Amino acid sequence: MLREDRETRSIDARIERHLADRVDGEQHWMARKSLYETGFALVSYVLPQDVKERLDEEMAALIDAQSIRRDMRFAQTGNSPRKMRNVSAADIHQHNGPVRELYDSPALRGALSAVAGEDVLTCPYAPEHYVITHLERPGDTHGWHWDDYSFGVIYVAEVPDVELGGFVQTVPNTVWDKSNPRVFQNLVDNPIVSYSLRPGDMYLLRTDTTLHRVHPVETGGRRTIVNMAFAAERDLSKEIDHETMEELFHV
Repeated sequence: MLREDRETRSIDARIERHLADRVDGEQHWMARKSLYETGFALVSYVLPQDVKERLDEEMAALIDAQSIRRDMRFAQTGNSPRKMRNVSAADIHQHNGPVRELYDSPALRGALSAVAGEDVLTCPYAPEHYVITHLERPGDTHGWHWDDYSFGVIYVAEVPDVELGGFVQTVPNTVWDKSNPRVFQNLVDNPIVSYSLRPGDMYLLRTDTTLHRVHPVETGGRRTIVNMAFAAERDLSKEIDHETMEELFHV
């Protein structure tokens, strides 16, 4: 393929071709089994390398130009901390680059639906579509929480070795009661599963029924991700207050 063709083909077309050429039903089946059993599925195989490189470039540029430092706690998730730099959905949308194009990709949603065993839909609340998060200081973390919508898709541009933190921890098959989240009780009553990741990984998470966090990073640890929220059909009829997202981003 000519270099010009590689540069001009849309991300959706690249993913569609990659899925047709490099991905088979067994990969989807293994990921689907993991999602069903643990609420977590590694789906890095869905994206071709050139798409990952484009995401990495845009995410680094947006963090440098538009990220804002956050240090907050949220009562709805048991006062768990958020210590990080973020780029909001509004800023990502305005930039109109690879992250937005990835989120809007029908090929991506089709692959995710094959793993989920149900339709994975665009989130009806635009501020939840995507957010870039960068952990860089000792103690930076995205503390224990659930999300309002059924699915989170997290692409990892940068992550430290496990000894420097930044790995994902989950407690599957849990329920978010916003008036009484009982985060610590859930941690005591259930096993905690931890996942190490590498740059270029992407995972699908059942975020509404999986309590999860990013372990705080240590000195020298850096973690950069984009989190994309997707809905299931059942989410479209829920009454959701979006309080934590509105407090975080003042939307």
